[in-house]
Amino acid sequence: MRPLSKPSVLLLMPVLLAALAAPAAAQDVPSVTPRVETPALFDDEAGGNANGDDPAIWVDPDDSEDSVVVATAKEGGLYVYDLDGRQVQHIPAPAPPGPDDEPGRFNNVDVTYGFAGKDLAVVSDRGRDQLRVYSVRDGRLTDVTDPAAPFVFNATQEEVNEAATVYGLTTWKDSTGTYALVSRRHKTSIALVKLQPVTGGKVGYRVVRTLDLPASFTLPNGQTWTPCEDPGELPQVEGMVVDQQTDVLYAAQEDVGIWRMRADLTGAPVLMDKVREYGVPGTFDPETEECVAGPDPGFGGRHISADAEGLTIYYRDGGKGYLLASSQGDSTFAVYRKEGANAFLGRFRIGGPDGVQHSDGAAVLNVPLGDFDEGVFITHDGENAPAVPDRENTNFKYTEWDDIADPLDLDVDTDGHDPRD
Repeated sequence: MRPLSKPSVLLLMPVLLAALAAPAAAQDVPSVTPRVETPALFDDEAGGNANGDDPAIWVDPDDSEDSVVVATAKEGGLYVYDLDGRQVQHIPAPAPPGPDDEPGRFNNVDVTYGFAGKDLAVVSDRGRDQLRVYSVRDGRLTDVTDPAAPFVFNATQEEVNEAATVYGLTTWKDSTGTYALVSRRHKTSIALVKLQPVTGGKVGYRVVRTLDLPASFTLPNGQTWTPCEDPGELPQVEGMVVDQQTDVLYAAQEDVGIWRMRADLTGAPVLMDKVREYGVPGTFDPETEECVAGPDPGFGGRHISADAEGLTIYYRDGGKGYLLASSQGDSTFAVYRKEGANAFLGRFRIGGPDGVQHSDGAAVLNVPLGDFDEGVFITHDGENAPAVPDRENTNFKYTEWDDIADPLDLDVDTDGHDPRD
């Protein structure tokens, strides 16, 4: 396993957080040390503009030690790692279709099994407003995207270049087929997209329906609150996960909180938990291009700090399990029950010599994978160490599940769920 590197220096908290009371003291939140990390990714020309974001785990059907982690790196494309954190494959993002068009930019990824005889990694390409689809076999990815794949949210390339494109992504299977749930950058929209086999072994898709989450909210004092965003932007969703046992979608609206809704996007969404900054007025300052926060009216939640980011589910036997959410604003992870009313169970951080800061995506599995015999939690690290001057440095950290479960009194259930079922 690759050794961990030296500590990093924490970034300043976002402007909105400065207006709020500090969350629970660091010693009240268990800190867990990761076991493995992947090589550094650098978001510059020398590094191939690789900026890590979201991981997914593919489970090998024959030998768990041969399972791999598929991770997005925006313009850097996809990186595939083994369970020791070593890179085993790199797939570049697509080139721009024209000289003035946006290049491919891979944002989120998820894995689904048994589609027309294939295991698939499905990716949101926010640069091209498309889904990219890769078959996974023996730990290797092969592009099987339909060459005629349409835009998801836009009608023309000119609209795509405005960057209100596909953003967050998760997959879902039921008796009617295999789907991706996809959010839209700078908007509140979520689309249900059905995957479809096409000739030549390729995979296409069509949009079934869309849903728009609220952009403004009525507070308990009767006032209307709209999260402060850049001009022309709405509070977007990125982190999403479907509970495959109950067909419930959880969606993290970054400046608002976590929504719970039917995965087919019918019925009314319910705001399950709010970020601490919920209800805090903000004014956009064009000189600093920052939102300046006003006084906190006290209507926010207690467990997550904006941005609410990556969501993932740990499955247990009997329909039980845990929903894990990245609280990017304070670099912790919140844990809720996935069943019932989603009771909050606690928080943890990935610490140690080189911990995780400002995490976007995460993935957890209960099944033994190689040396991770009690399951594994994998997360993006937005501030990898050691810091390299003038280079944005990210990577992915792997943590043994029981190291997280023990201090929070959570269960370890390696037989309660098979992700390939």
